[in-house]
Amino acid sequence: MNTAIQALAPTGGSLTEAQTIDVIVRAAPAADYRGKRVIFIIPDGTRTAPVGLMFKALHAHLAPVVGKFDVMIALGTHPPMPDDAINARVEITPDERSGRYRDVEFINHEWDNPSALKDLGVIPAAEIRALSGGLFEMDVPVHINRRLYDYDQIIICGPVFPHEVVGFSGGNKYLFPGVAGPGILNFFHWLGAVVTNPMIIGNKWTAVRKVVDRAGAMVALPKLCLCMVVGDGATFAGLFAGTPEQAWDSASELSKQLHITYKDHPFHTVLSCAPPMYDEIWVAGKCMYKLEPVIADGGELIIYAPHLHEVSVTHGGHIRRIGYHCRDYFLKQWEKFKDVPWGTLAHSTHVHGIGTYDEKTGIETPRVRVTLATGLTEAQCREINLGYRDWRTTKPEDFANREDEGILYVPKAGERLYHLRKKPKWAGGELG
Repeated sequence: MNTAIQALAPTGGSLTEAQTIDVIVRAAPAADYRGKRVIFIIPDGTRTAPVGLMFKALHAHLAPVVGKFDVMIALGTHPPMPDDAINARVEITPDERSGRYRDVEFINHEWDNPSALKDLGVIPAAEIRALSGGLFEMDVPVHINRRLYDYDQIIICGPVFPHEVVGFSGGNKYLFPGVAGPGILNFFHWLGAVVTNPMIIGNKWTAVRKVVDRAGAMVALPKLCLCMVVGDGATFAGLFAGTPEQAWDSASELSKQLHITYKDHPFHTVLSCAPPMYDEIWVAGKCMYKLEPVIADGGELIIYAPHLHEVSVTHGGHIRRIGYHCRDYFLKQWEKFKDVPWGTLAHSTHVHGIGTYDEKTGIETPRVRVTLATGLTEAQCREINLGYRDWRTTKPEDFANREDEGILYVPKAGERLYHLRKKPKWAGGELG
């Protein structure tokens, strides 16, 4: 039974600081934390959420009684955050960091540093077969940041949104992949890709969520989770506290209500504008993931991001080598691609979208076309198998208010999911 502690804002409103503090005080009584070493896990700068409010409120509540209060940034495979970006994430000044928060250590996760990881064992092949619905049967190694074991209590804090790999973000996802090693990270990203983004995103009890929760159970430390749900205009719509499973279960129900927009018909053209927090295709791909379900067959999705000049700092070499392709392009040439990191393969398929590949003719047929109107050159776009538009001649105002013409303009894409009211043919339904 779900027993998450919660606070909900009125429709269109935002939680107050007092409401936020009340949830924190009830979920983490100071008397229970006396002398404990606490690690506070937060998302990096690619997630919209009032992380600063949560950090300051929790620190004010617990710092007077705990033995240690530190912060770990759940980077997954994203690049480490420099000090100024960390300060911005938790909304403090350099003077505050060296003053009031001088005893707080801010730790960037190191997913690709074996010495920074602790081996928790494996999820056995038989369990993986059951969890994945028979799609995979293999032992999956589970590693996590070893620094967690320097602490007595983990507190996870992050927002919940529809998510292309796991269904809805949040909960144990801030452990896996947030502070995890490459083995499980690569596995469940590829599992999600094999199922495909449109069949995963916005669904709760996905095969990937089952794997993530199974891995979370292997972290034998006390865990409290504070799941945030952010409304329109960055309002703080809800806060849920409990175990990672409890808090996520409740928060994802609210996310379902607030973060999914339903449309009556598909669109032949979508201009999907990436916010500044998406500074490379690796994260700006979310502008495709959240809108793929409403693009018409043969339609075009344009990722508009003049500020974006990088494919991926971490994974760019692999992506430039393999390009962006549909799932079947890789599955039907598995011997050729099986040694590419599976998480990179998954990202490739998510950005490209679903499609078909005929191994006899070598012809790949995408359901939709993905075009970049970014700081990348035309040659760079062609190299990675994506379309190109000059951002200087792509005017967002030309796409606005034209839904009746089959053109959708999304000024801040990447977190809100768009679905059709009636399931389309490619998803097993009929377009009416």
